[in-house]
Amino acid sequence: MTAAVFDHEGPWTEEEYLALGETQQRVELFDGSLHVTPAPTPRHQRLSRKLGNILEAAAETAGLELLEAVNVRLRPGRVPIPDLVITGPVDLDELMIEAADVRLICEIISPSNAATDKVLKMHYYAAAGIEWYLLIEQETGGLRLFRRRGRNYVEQSSVKRGETLTLTEPVQATIRPEDLVS
Repeated sequence: MTAAVFDHEGPWTEEEYLALGETQQRVELFDGSLHVTPAPTPRHQRLSRKLGNILEAAAETAGLELLEAVNVRLRPGRVPIPDLVITGPVDLDELMIEAADVRLICEIISPSNAATDKVLKMHYYAAAGIEWYLLIEQETGGLRLFRRRGRNYVEQSSVKRGETLTLTEPVQATIRPEDLVS
């Protein structure tokens, strides 16, 4: 992004946000404000790839799509970029995936923005009606699976090294923390 971006006055619209195009940073839109973070660390990306490899086969078997780092419109003006999403059939050439198409959303918790994933995004994803939310601890590979109840998430399962998370919805998969981090 260029310095001109920071000269912007007033709240950002979704159109202005999309006009930024692709950037080196992860730029998300939350209710008129941009949330900018640097590119993820190699550790984060390796974990994301390993988790994606596990979930991709499961998604394909279920007739679903696994997508990485895509714009998800939770509502107009609220567009995060989750680490991984499992969706129903979508137009792969569209700039955004609609929340209604998302079956499972995954965030890998980075130490620098843990509160965003554990509080802000969790609240926004539940309010948008996304049924399943998977949080992964970057350093340990610990997994916490949440299911939406009303406008909130309730923890369904929490696993650490030596344990296995078994997903039965929206895909069937088993995930072991030691398979994600070494």
